[in-house]
Amino acid sequence: MAPSSTSLIDLPDLRLDNACALLAHDARNGQPEHGESPTDYLQRVIDSLCELSLKDPLTGLGNRRNFHSALERQIETVARSGESVLLLMLDIDHFKSINDTHGHLAGDQVLQAIAQCLARCVRPVDTVARYGGEEFAVILPNCRPLFGLALAERIRQAVTELLVPVGPMLNIQATISIGGAYAPEWVRSTAELWIERADTQLYRAKSNGRNQACIDQPQELSVSAEEKGLLFSHLATDEANPFESGPGNVTNRVNA
Repeated sequence: MAPSSTSLIDLPDLRLDNACALLAHDARNGQPEHGESPTDYLQRVIDSLCELSLKDPLTGLGNRRNFHSALERQIETVARSGESVLLLMLDIDHFKSINDTHGHLAGDQVLQAIAQCLARCVRPVDTVARYGGEEFAVILPNCRPLFGLALAERIRQAVTELLVPVGPMLNIQATISIGGAYAPEWVRSTAELWIERADTQLYRAKSNGRNQACIDQPQELSVSAEEKGLLFSHLATDEANPFESGPGNVTNRVNA
């Protein structure tokens, strides 16, 4: 039997030193662990690098790439099943003053503590990510509108009760503002539109005094022209406006 291509792998020629150093693994001159085949070794390195590329290095949460991937999956779920999915955008209040007063190391410790708190507040099926800077995002599939605000308030209260030790005899308390939006049911929206809606509610929470949650309930949502185009574009058979054919019944279901 002819040898498979995997049996011809020459690991030193692959220059894995940098990859293994990034993963804090001992490359041992590019050789696999005892009893580990070259294929298994490469798969382990690849899997570890993929995991690393989806994690925020400071908090250990998913990073923005991870978040957008999860959001796109939920958009498809909502379009197919009409499932209620809530997106929360969370921002630490007055975070700059924490850095300015206590230093960036203390700011990092606050970020880590709040990240851990968020992870404890949600279910395994939910996605928690660091969106950037002092902002986080949470995707909550199968979250009924009746419970959305209560869940956001529970997260906000849990963060408020945190005491973050940043030095001898020094603890920091921080608060967060939360904005949330449900994906329009049965509509294949876009990540940008969904994030914009949640961000609008986050801005509202900030403007109202911070340390609060504002949620855009499904019945308050209006489907944008772009989302209508995404919903009905497949119905168009010519260059005529697809809405002229009268999809009033469909629109009513969307707004119900």
